Amino acid sequence: MIYLELDFRVEPVYPFSEILIAELGECGFESFVEQDSGVLAYILKSNWDANSLKDISILQSPDVTISWTQKEIQQENWNAAWERNFHPIQIDGRCVVRAPFHSSVDAEYDIVIAPKMSFGTGHHQTTYMMLKWILELDLIAKSVLDMGCGTGVLAILAKMKGAQYVDAIDVDTWSYQNAKENCLRNGCGEIQVHQGDVQLILGKKYDAVLANINRNILLQDIPRYAQSLNTEGMLLLSGFYKEDLGSVSKACQEVGLQFIDNLEKNNWVAALYRFS
Repeated sequence: MIYLELDFRVEPVYPFSEILIAELGECGFESFVEQDSGVLAYILKSNWDANSLKDISILQSPDVTISWTQKEIQQENWNAAWERNFHPIQIDGRCVVRAPFHSSVDAEYDIVIAPKMSFGTGHHQTTYMMLKWILELDLIAKSVLDMGCGTGVLAILAKMKGAQYVDAIDVDTWSYQNAKENCLRNGCGEIQVHQGDVQLILGKKYDAVLANINRNILLQDIPRYAQSLNTEGMLLLSGFYKEDLGSVSKACQEVGLQFIDNLEKNNWVAALYRFS
């Protein structure tokens, strides 16, 4: 069998790469690799119909510029192409995020992620910073929510760090299924993975809420996050640019959340707030 590799260049990359992956997944693409420049997408040539790209609405959006090239890859070379483009990442010498085909490593937290169609391998700046923040948080015996969980990597690290109860929620079917698989893969089957949106947390309380989504969704849902936090609970947010930190912090302040600190990476931000 022959696969096609489509190399999509996306500007700006976030959040449009994530949207592109979601739409391509509905058109038969099997696997994706996130890159700094965009997305590599793979599909069997026999399943490929160039006209299907006309149904990808994000390609017509005036808010993003997307170009692409394509090439054929023989089946025996497909796994090699995937592995060549998917490299393990390390955070602070303590946490490693790798794919199933990578050798195990000696790390405090060794996380194995098969991303399939889901966002959150750790390669994107926002996921990297969220993982970095989680390494610094005391989550022992705490209740944690990973909102917009993607692959479930944040929920998995929270559980590995001693969280007693973890919910992982994503609106996308493929992310819901992938997160469940990755939780089991990492011995974290106790994580409760749900498909849905912020409505699922009504009436629930957490010691920490993690949300790596995008600016507009965050601004819309921050009040719901605040309502779900216990006293002294922590809200960790990412998915927005440095210039948006002011508006995000203002929205948090209006619902009783105090800004603690933030990380920056290539103009992306991950910020920590506390509910008092």
